[in-house]
Amino acid sequence: MLNIRTIIIVCCKINYADLRIPDSDLQNLCLVEIEKLLMCNGKSLKDHKTLPYPVFDELRAQANKFIADELNYGKDKEGQLHKSLLEKLTDEQYGVYSTIMKSVEALDGQFYFLYDYGGTGKTFMWKTLSTAIRSQGKIVINVASSGIASLLLPGGKTAHSTFCIPLKINEKSTCNVKQKDPRAKLLREASLII
Repeated sequence: MLNIRTIIIVCCKINYADLRIPDSDLQNLCLVEIEKLLMCNGKSLKDHKTLPYPVFDELRAQANKFIADELNYGKDKEGQLHKSLLEKLTDEQYGVYSTIMKSVEALDGQFYFLYDYGGTGKTFMWKTLSTAIRSQGKIVINVASSGIASLLLPGGKTAHSTFCIPLKINEKSTCNVKQKDPRAKLLREASLII
């Protein structure tokens, strides 16, 4: 049984006090801390066959604040919202939704351009796709060209801040996301970028 002191210690170690952590991830974080303490004394959780051993790859992902922020959604709550949004899609919207979701599941890296007049349900489609991905515990990055537009998207950010686009653009301008930057890891881990 985990106590509140252990939870606070673990959350402070990854420097993200407001992080909501599913029970399985919290257990893994606590196991990592126990393993560290045991290793200081020349022991390991592996010495005790009946005890679980932590998964260190998951911890590395949670140490990246960009990834932790994008995974900071309750899968159950997102699943319920997704179900209610999915029921409201028109047949045409459902066709678009199915095509994009099949592409995401196949990991085929396709590009889609969703365009229509204002008030036709583009933002609704983006919200439905976002909840679908987040309900699976995956990352979706919602970006828009302006701060006002980004407010319409769940967890939305501007393209400039997400991709480190310079404010003054010329022929030689590029996105300034360095390969070892935590943002680069986030972009690689994303299942969908809207």
